Parts: sequence; structure tokens; C-alpha cells
Amino acid sequence: QVQLVESGGGLVQPGGSLRLSCAASGSFGSITAMGWYRQGRGKQRELVGQIFTGRSPNYADSMKGRFTISRDTAKNTVYLQMNSLKPEDTAVYYCHALVFGNIYWGQGTQVTVSS
Repeated sequence: QVQLVESGGGLVQPGGSLRLSCAASGSFGSITAMGWYRQGRGKQRELVGQIFTGRSPNYADSMKGRFTISRDTAKNTVYLQMNSLKPEDTAVYYCHALVFGNIYWGQGTQVTVSS
């Protein structure tokens, strides 16, 4: 089993930045990939991006440019740096991890972009 705990969400003004973190714990051999999805109110969950072990991160086209995913493999932690935030970025952000073909989810962290 893999447990994922996100942190770093909150309220930020338009144009501001936030950094989310997600730490994985539990009994697992290795994590194939970690990344982030988000779900706005009344919307479907959408991919932000993910990073496979040993590779550069990949992003959904709409997320490129303002969002940066990084990963500390030794700490089993993935980060999401979000810059130039817009009100439409308001959503619950979910961390995910891919382990031996199974996908695990965090509980989500709310990000609200509002003045």
C-alpha cells in the first residue's frame, strides 16, 4: 500500500505562486511515476503533469509554462510549483503515484486563486 499526503495548498491572489508537496509512504518497492491532477468545481479531473523515474516531467498542453513538476526520489516526494496563478486554476489538486501498475491518490489539497 502507498499513502500520499499533499500539503501547500491555500488561498493566493491572482499572479501569485504556490508550491505543493506530496510525500509517499508505506510498503512499496519503487515508484514508477508521480504527478498531479486537478479538479475544479463542476469539472472533470484533469492531468496537470507527471514525472517518471529517470525522465523529465511531462505536462498537459494547457499546463505548460506556468507549472513545474519536480521529484525527490530519495524522499519519495513530488512537488508542483505554480506561478502566475489565475482564478481558473482554482481546484482541488491531487497527487498520484504509479506503483507496479497500480495508481494511488492523495486526499487532495485545495488551491483557491482569488483577490
